[in-house]
This record gives sequence, C-alpha cells and structure tokens, in this order.
Amino acid sequence: MADFTPTPPNEQDEEIESAQPQSRRRGIIIAVVVVLALVAAGLWWHSTYSESTDDAQVNGHLIQVSARIAGQVAKVYVDENQVVKAGDTIAELDPADYQVAVENAEAALASAQANAAAANVNVPITTVNTGSNLRSAGADVSGSQAGVGQAEKQLDSAHARVTEAQANFTKAQADLERYKPLVEKDVISKQQFDAAVAAADSTKAAVADARANEQAAVDAVKVALERETQAQAGLKYAETGPQQVAAQSARAKQAQAQVEQAQAQLDQAKLNLSYTKIVAPEAGIITRKSVEINQNVAPGQNLLMLVSLEGLWVTANFKETQLRHMSSGQAVEIEVDSTGKTYHGKVTQIGGATGSVLSLFPPENATGNYVKVVQRIPVRVDFTDLANEDPSHELRPGLSVEPKVKVK
Repeated sequence: MADFTPTPPNEQDEEIESAQPQSRRRGIIIAVVVVLALVAAGLWWHSTYSESTDDAQVNGHLIQVSARIAGQVAKVYVDENQVVKAGDTIAELDPADYQVAVENAEAALASAQANAAAANVNVPITTVNTGSNLRSAGADVSGSQAGVGQAEKQLDSAHARVTEAQANFTKAQADLERYKPLVEKDVISKQQFDAAVAAADSTKAAVADARANEQAAVDAVKVALERETQAQAGLKYAETGPQQVAAQSARAKQAQAQVEQAQAQLDQAKLNLSYTKIVAPEAGIITRKSVEINQNVAPGQNLLMLVSLEGLWVTANFKETQLRHMSSGQAVEIEVDSTGKTYHGKVTQIGGATGSVLSLFPPENATGNYVKVVQRIPVRVDFTDLANEDPSHELRPGLSVEPKVKVK
C-alpha cells in the first residue's frame, strides 16, 4: 500500500495564485487580438468601401464686376467684405448724359413714326391717282385722235372750197376777158360788163377766203397732232402708275424700317441708362473693391470682385490608386476643417488628366532618371444639401475639406 502525503495548505494557495495571472494574461491577449482584428477589419472595410483625401478644397465662382458703359461714379453702396444679394445695387453712375440720349432717341422715334404714317397714307392715294390718270390719259388720247381726224376732214373740206373758189375765179376771169371787147364794141351794155367785173372780184375774194380757211385748217391739224403727241406722252406716263405705286410702297417700307431703327436706338439708349446702376449678378461677398465716388470708369473696367456663395463645389485630388472603383454619382461626405460641419454631396466629374500634366511646366520623364510617383487626379464633388443652407453660409472658396467617397 502506497504512502499518501498530503500537500500543505500554503503550497495549494501558491498554485491557485499562479494559475490566475496566466488566465488573465490569456484573456488580455485574446482581447487585444480581437481588437486588432476589428481594427484591421475596419481599416479593410474603410479602404474597400470608401476613399478619402485631405488634398481637397472648396471652389466657387469669382466674378469680376465691371462697368458696361463709361461714366462718373455718383454713389457707392457697398463696402469691403459686405454680403450682398443678387440684384442689390453696388454703385451708380451719373445718368444725366444717358437720360438726354433717351430723350433724343424718343424724339427721333416720333419723327420716324410721323414720316412712316405719311408714307403709308400716300400709298393708297398714289394708287387712286395713278389709276385715274391712266383712264384720263386714255380718254385724252382718244379725244386727241378724234380731233386730228376732224381737223383733217376740215382741211380736206377747206382744200375743196379753195379748189372750187379757184375754179370760179378762173371762170369769172375768162368771162371778164370775153366781155372786154364786147363792151368796147357796144355789143353788151356797160352794166353787164360791170357785173362781170364784180363777179371776178367776188370770186377772187372767195379764193382768198378759201385759202385762209385752208390755212386755218392746216394749223388746226398741226394743233390736233401736237395734242395727240402730248396725250400719247401723258398716256405713257400714266402707264407707269404701277411702278409709282411700287416706289411709294418701297418708301413706306423704308419709313417703317426707319421707325424700327429709331426704336432700336431708343431701346439701346434705355439699356445704357439702366447700366448706370451696377448690380450684383449673384449673392456673394464683396472683395477687392476699388470703386470710389467721382471716379471716372470705362466700359469693362473692373470695379470689384464678387465671391459667389452659390454653386460651390469641392475639388478633391485623389491618388490614381483610389480611382479604381470611383465613378460619377457616388455619394460623398464632406467634412469642413474650419467649422467641423459635415455636408453631403456627390461625384460629378473626374478630371481628364493628372495635376502634374495640367501644371504650367508638365514633367518630362524621357530623361533616364525616371522615378515613379503616385499621381493625383482632380475630382469634382457637388454639394447636394447646400441649397437648404442660408445664402450667407460659412463655406468659402479655398477652405480645406476632407471628402469621403462611398465607392461601394
């Protein structure tokens, strides 16, 4: 039978105390491993499902506000770093010269409208007059031709009377010549001879009268022919009536075009007058203000810079290795360094080239001393919740931000 020697109580306590630290250390080790595993899983999750960079900043529109017309500054309503709304008046130019230009343009328009009204009224008047002149000229031609025919008939009649009177005169002279020896021989009485002399004188006077009538008839024919010529000329002029109407219509159209030209000049004058008030094109902050009262400005001269607070976006320069799963439309969380606020956005554009290529002096790698460097590509991120912010929000162009893109 083997001997059994019991362990002293002190030795048992020492064994229990040595076992407890070992189990505690084991638990700590297990906990540390679990934490490291969770951290590694978190890092893997973060690197797999999101990409972030601290090389990013807020960008916006920097608007150079300038004068559109020349003039002298009469009033200035803004100060440096003042917040303005779209449409707020920034400055005013002296409007006196442009007001006078508007009045001159209004007077020119009224004159052009009066000329156009007169020209338009003359169109139907010319139409009626030319039609009436054409009918009258036709009637004159017909009448003159009838007059020529009648005058020619009268000339023929006068010529016949001359012939008849000449025949009578010839007969009377022959009778007188026969009566002379007879009266000398007292064959016929002195009374008969005197009657023959009177008949000869009468026929002679009749010839003279017939010839006078014939000459009058010739003159009448000439007058009738002249009237016919004039009537024909009048008819030809009257036949140009359609061309006269067309010319008057063209003058009316020209007058209407002058009205439109005067209206355009008036519109331009009013537009120039409106340009005497220089307004803010968008909401923003006034910076680099250089305009002062009584300053003479020229068209296109920059007066100040307006930092627009609308339409801001983020330009994030991601490493090329971060773009493998990045695409437009992915959601982005944007942390602003200056305020600590977080905004939301989305990827809208991925740059077409790396920043080094777009720099002023692109790198030249064909030298034999090439060292591979991870390149960065600009990515544009637009805010999706900035529209709900107050227009005077705290975001400013140039602020540093840290975007996190959910790539999966």
